[in-house]
Amino acid sequence: MPEATPSLASVIGRIPYRLALAGGWIDQPFVSRLNPTPPGSMVVVAVEPTFRFMDRSGIATGTREVATRLWRGRLPNRKPELLVRELYEAENQGKAEPSGSQDMIGLIYPGINRLAYDFAANGGVFPHHVESLRSARTARWLENVLHVLPVAPRPDGYHPLGEQHLDPKWIARLGQSGKDCFESIRRRDVAALGVSMNECMICWERLLPHTVRHPTIKLDLKALLRAYQARYPGAMYSGCGGGYLFVVSEAAVPGAFQVKIRLRP
Repeated sequence: MPEATPSLASVIGRIPYRLALAGGWIDQPFVSRLNPTPPGSMVVVAVEPTFRFMDRSGIATGTREVATRLWRGRLPNRKPELLVRELYEAENQGKAEPSGSQDMIGLIYPGINRLAYDFAANGGVFPHHVESLRSARTARWLENVLHVLPVAPRPDGYHPLGEQHLDPKWIARLGQSGKDCFESIRRRDVAALGVSMNECMICWERLLPHTVRHPTIKLDLKALLRAYQARYPGAMYSGCGGGYLFVVSEAAVPGAFQVKIRLRP
């Protein structure tokens, strides 16, 4: 008898993936505590697991693996804020440099979410407010203009925090880029979305230069980013060290794919 063909879900699981758009790093308390104009925001998007994303590429695959083991491959039907804290504890127990809670929220909360972080609330570990967009029209719009271009996973030995210039002025700009990103999606404004993502990358380069250049990274990430930013309304990396390049465009982007946003719990 021929061996049964496994379903895709049985191989990659049913836990969603998450994309992090503008504002990333504001979820880390060592950043948010220096924000002179709190709260600072970032945007996360839950996406359906229609294929397997690369590991070590800024898509929270490590957090997703922990969730898969913890909950046997499916999100439990419980309050999302409780699931976030449960998953945060499971992943970060004993870690000197914990993953930010945006990883967990992005997997658990459906739709497009603005996470507002204020160090005075929850020590900056969890957002003091989450604002969500779950309109099918808005989700379809973002699916159509957000193009995901594979670049390369983070190399072995890479670490993003070796050089830090935590200037409060730039931290404020980082947190504002997340707010601007969310509002641009709400308004379905392609140009403004591109501007917010470009601004986020400028902030990353100023605050944490190793997010885009590091001795272990052989590809010129800055040059690649600039080339796409010059041709399209905006672009940013999925995370530090490369991974994927998110490109904003109403036209097709050669080599890129698009995602399916998860709108239901």
